[in-house]
Order: sequence, then C-alpha cells, then structure tokens
Amino acid sequence: MVGIKRLAQHLDISIGTVSRALNGRPDVNAETRRRVLEAALELGYAPNQAGRSLRKGSTGVVGFMMQSGSEITGDGDTFFMSVFDGVQAVFARHNLDLVVLLCSSREDPDAYLRRTVARGFADALIISATRRNDPRIDFLAERHIPFIALGRSQSDAGHPWIDLDFEGLARIGIDRLVAQGHRDIAIAAPADDANLGHIFVETAQSTLAGHGLPLPPDRLLRSPPNEAGGYAMAQKIVAMSDRPTAILLVNETTAVGFYRGLYDAGLAPGRDIAIIGFRESPQAKFLSPPLTCFRLDLHALGEALAEALLATMPAYKEQYPLGTARRIWPMELVEGRSDRAQ
Repeated sequence: MVGIKRLAQHLDISIGTVSRALNGRPDVNAETRRRVLEAALELGYAPNQAGRSLRKGSTGVVGFMMQSGSEITGDGDTFFMSVFDGVQAVFARHNLDLVVLLCSSREDPDAYLRRTVARGFADALIISATRRNDPRIDFLAERHIPFIALGRSQSDAGHPWIDLDFEGLARIGIDRLVAQGHRDIAIAAPADDANLGHIFVETAQSTLAGHGLPLPPDRLLRSPPNEAGGYAMAQKIVAMSDRPTAILLVNETTAVGFYRGLYDAGLAPGRDIAIIGFRESPQAKFLSPPLTCFRLDLHALGEALAEALLATMPAYKEQYPLGTARRIWPMELVEGRSDRAQ
C-alpha cells in the first residue's frame, strides 16, 4: 500500500492535483484523472483515513456493539450476520462502513462502550442486548452521539429503537399450546437482565392468567442463551416427577440443546413434551421433528435499523425523514411438528 505522496512522485505531479483527482474535483482534466486513478489501482493506494477524518469532521464509520462468546451467542448463532448484511446494504448507499464492536462476555459492556467512545473512531453507534436499565443509553444521549438500540429498555433518552415482538411470541405461543389442550406449560427465559426476558416472562404470565393458568416458580426456567443452556434445561425437566407437558423457548440456539437433552434421556420432542421455539434459524431446519417457531426478515430488520439511525444524523436526516423511530418488528408463526404432544 502507498500513500498520496508516493502516488504523486510516481506520476510526477503535485500532491494537490492527485488529491483533487481522487476526490472527483471538476478542476482536474479527464486525462489527468484517468492517469491518477489507474496509478492508484496499480500501486495499491491507501488513503490516510485519520487525515481525511480530521478534514471532514467525520469518520464514515458506524459501530455495531454486540456481546461475543459462546455463553452469549451460542456456537452457531447466525442472527447477527443477517442483520449486519441489511445494515451494510443501506450504509453502502452513502459510502459508510459498518464496524462490529465485540464486547467479550467477560467484560463490562458499559466500560467497553466508554472506551470505544473515547477513541472516537465511529460517527454513530448501534447497541444491542439492551438491559432492563441500561446505562449505555444515558451515556450516549448525554454526549449527543447518534445511536439506535436493537431492543427496548426502561432507560429512555428519547432515542430510536427497534425490538422484536416478544409479546407476540409469548401470546401466540401460549394461546396455541392452550388450544391444543396443554394446562402445564413451562417458560424458558434468559438468565441475565436482558430486557427481552422481562418482556417475555411478563407477557407469558399475563397470557397464562387470562386462561386461568398459573406460572409456578419451577415452570420458569432460566439458562444461558446457548445450546448448553438448552441441554441443561432439558435435564432439569427430565428429572422432574411431574414434568410440564409443553415449553415455550425464547432463544434460537437453546432449542438445539433442548432436543439433544430430551433424546439423551429417551424422550422425544413433539411426543413427550410439546415445544415452541423462537426463530426459524438454519439449525432449527435440521431438527427432527421440525420445530414450530417464528420467522422474521433479519435482512430487512438490518435495513430498518440503518435507516432509523441515519434519520438521527444531520448529514442524512433529510433523506430519511423518519423522526425518532420506535418499532416492534413482526414475527410470523411457522408450524412444525414439535408442539403436538398431548
């Protein structure tokens, strides 16, 4: 890789002329621009991003903060890759780049965010895994940093957010199980303080109550959102003397471990216990019996996140007159055969 000075020396023209040619300025004739662009490609010219950022007052980068590690994402989680694809599809229209910021499962996400902001290499941020009360929201709002949250929170800075329809998941799932005759239904929720877990459990409790059914403490199972967590939940249910007849899961990778845990104990999903899972993931398509779960368009979700974020940024808000977006993202039930146990 060479810089602009080496490129100018190679062409025997001034650095200013090379700079104007690379930036498409009209005061450079067509032949000179052609020579500069061909030489830049041939020599592998790499612009000085730090210098360009200082001149423009922006970096052209948006950070997407997520937590990493198998304890959080599981071993085969593809959720975020599809979301990233949708986000970058929008950013590419404006020559913006998406950078994924991986916060280790062993690190405090608040400290990680503060460190990231202090480095100043992103113009805006997308945060995920929102907690019931999330200090990151107030931190970003106080510093007037454009951001959007993938997920709701009780922390409210008037910021934009998009969240999945966890209320709908709980209501539709429980109504379906009750309609099939189930009266002893377990709920599997995250073990951490993720706000989605609170929404899911509260809606499940109220929906069960509407059917005249309780949610006893031993029917509320909490586990890490991964395959091992699903396996541990299955083992716990297998050990019960009075097993629930159905369970509703809220994470896509737990279903894989849950199936394996049942099979290892000689029980069969869809026969000995009815299961409704969270998302029609690539892994779920290979489960047997096919998992009854929910479908959502993750690429479109990523596009919506990006557009809602750009609507908050002065340079782009006229192109995206969305105001402060706050949306519940829909999910569609996909009928399998995993919830037919009686």
